[in-house]
Amino acid sequence: MSDTEKVTSNPCDIFVRGAKKGFNLAVGNLMPNIVMAYVLTDILTRLGVMQFLSEVCGPVMAIFGLPGPAIIILLTTWLSSSSAIGITAGMVAAGTISPHDVTVMMPAYFLLNAQIQYMGRLLGVAGVPARYWPLLMLASIINASCAMLIMNWIVL
Repeated sequence: MSDTEKVTSNPCDIFVRGAKKGFNLAVGNLMPNIVMAYVLTDILTRLGVMQFLSEVCGPVMAIFGLPGPAIIILLTTWLSSSSAIGITAGMVAAGTISPHDVTVMMPAYFLLNAQIQYMGRLLGVAGVPARYWPLLMLASIINASCAMLIMNWIVL
């Protein structure tokens, strides 16, 4: 280690270095993914795909005590949970979904959390054979479905 790279134990310096790393992570890694998921969802909404999915998946969402548009949030969660939270806030503000609906979906935000992004990043890097990826995704979908059924039962 050179003299210019000398590590200091000054708490202020440590904090500043950590803040810089956190900022670079947010700007370089997180923001592009969040923006991509939000833009993709917006494009699909403008094309009418989300409305179509809301109508087609309405009966399935009713099993969980949710309105049809909840499928939009769940699909977005699969891309980016941060974007899904933003879309959720917009839907609550517009009256499309209720606080009850948000409560029922809350476990799914964590259980489906950005799986599409993590497939390559985590499963690929860990060396998990691609033939197991669908099974791992299905396990999360089943877990999220069970959690939403339980939440709907609890908050009735």
